[in-house]
Amino acid sequence: MKHFSARDSIVIHAPIERCFLLSTNVALVQKTLGMKPAAGRTSGHVVGGDTVRWEGWQLGFPNYHVSLIAEFEEPYHFQDRMIAGRFRSFEHDHRFEVVDGGVLLSDEVRFSMPFGVLGWMVGRFVLAPHIRRLVRARFAMLKQLAESDAWRLYVETT
Repeated sequence: MKHFSARDSIVIHAPIERCFLLSTNVALVQKTLGMKPAAGRTSGHVVGGDTVRWEGWQLGFPNYHVSLIAEFEEPYHFQDRMIAGRFRSFEHDHRFEVVDGGVLLSDEVRFSMPFGVLGWMVGRFVLAPHIRRLVRARFAMLKQLAESDAWRLYVETT
């Protein structure tokens, strides 16, 4: 079984807590994923132990993906792991580290595909590039929101 991985990172000039909360916001995940939360946590912010069933269209096909927030160490790390869906396995680690002048967000997505060689080809030539584009789009959106006043629309302040 061949595993694929996609890693990327970005520096955001905002507090770590803000970056973490924006990253756990279901509405923002929906914007970049292009799928809707249909069950489990459907609004607000995910926390450890939450599940979200995502449904929608991906690459022209109806799709679903049930994520479990398997690890959660606010504001430094969380992991969503597929517990049902089209992949054989899927894990997405989100790490946050304070660096000089901002926060380093580092994402790593690891996945494998069913269906042998055909699944490998789809993973290698279609899904791996697609997932990299989704991660980069998510990073660009998080950076734009966190570094402006727009973050207030997605994070409750006390």
